[in-house]
Amino acid sequence: MDELNRVIQPDFLNWLYIQKILILTGARQVGKTTLFRQMFGTSTEEILWLNADESNVRERLGDLNVASLKMVVGDYKLIVIDEIQRIENSGVMLKLLVDNFKDVQVVATGSSALDISEKIFEPLTGRHLVFHLYPFSLKELYPTKSIFEIENELYFHLVFGSYPDICKYRTKAPKLLKNLANQYLYKDVLVWKDIRKPEMLDKLLKLLAYQIGNEVSINELASQLRVKSETVETYIDLLEKAFVIFRLNAYSTNSRKEVTKMSKIYFWDVGIRNAIVESFDVIAVRQDVGMLWENFMISERMKMNAWLHPERKSYFWRNYNQSEVDYVEVEGNELYAVEFKWNTRKKHSISKAFKNAYPAAKTEIVTPLNFAKFAQLI
Repeated sequence: MDELNRVIQPDFLNWLYIQKILILTGARQVGKTTLFRQMFGTSTEEILWLNADESNVRERLGDLNVASLKMVVGDYKLIVIDEIQRIENSGVMLKLLVDNFKDVQVVATGSSALDISEKIFEPLTGRHLVFHLYPFSLKELYPTKSIFEIENELYFHLVFGSYPDICKYRTKAPKLLKNLANQYLYKDVLVWKDIRKPEMLDKLLKLLAYQIGNEVSINELASQLRVKSETVETYIDLLEKAFVIFRLNAYSTNSRKEVTKMSKIYFWDVGIRNAIVESFDVIAVRQDVGMLWENFMISERMKMNAWLHPERKSYFWRNYNQSEVDYVEVEGNELYAVEFKWNTRKKHSISKAFKNAYPAAKTEIVTPLNFAKFAQLI
């Protein structure tokens, strides 16, 4: 698979050399370093590449002294730092760089929103911009294919997801996904926060994986896991900040009739979800294809919105009579409601209760035969 252009690339390049630190976040293996090499080339004569996984790099950049940093910077005008969260006091270090080396552009990658927010964002107030990289979107993967061809690719991505290595080495996808899931769980989440109960986190993830598309009750999860509700909330927050899952909150303008406090949880990559439940069966025999389709489409939409339409806000909707809508998007005064249906042979419709409550809303049923516009392929 040739290197693919990422949707975020033009916007990132547009912010170079304006005296801001540019930080590219994202889960491990989503292609952050690859994107930098595509944008800046691999020349070591013009660019200083620093990998914070190396102890000597951490030690030198951890010396918060302008003279010491000058010895690192030299005459380079572009410095790339991989895994910035690995450096002690990295936020202060970056502040010294941007304040004292005005003609030097520093860009950095980070795999943990937890560590990045705690170590970097506060010292860098007003001096940085953050960009986020997700697993591949369909638009990035298939820039030249017809919609019909992309439709045929859905059967692979609903099972194995869209991580770069998974898409590149398709025949090895199950093993690669299992390894990637383990990195998610035990390297990036457990190690960062020194979580003492990895088996509980594993059980929580499996419970969440079986409930995608359903409203999640923190109290019920806590009861099933035999822990406090606060513990479950903390673990879910960690998983969100580690870019494993995301929440959709309830949309409501009438708290007396509509659910307001519940949320749904989805995975940024359905391949990771399937690795957690250890199921890589083909679509034709799966019982969970409906929830996979819903998760896949919502994550596709939210990836593209984050890159191109950050003003759009995403929700789900349900009233107390159990009428519901899978996905509701708000942009300004406009409301857009969507139901996701894998089965194209049945006739489907949007909740009448929702239409009555929001008659001006645009509504749509998204199926494998008409998904292209929703996924922003056209």
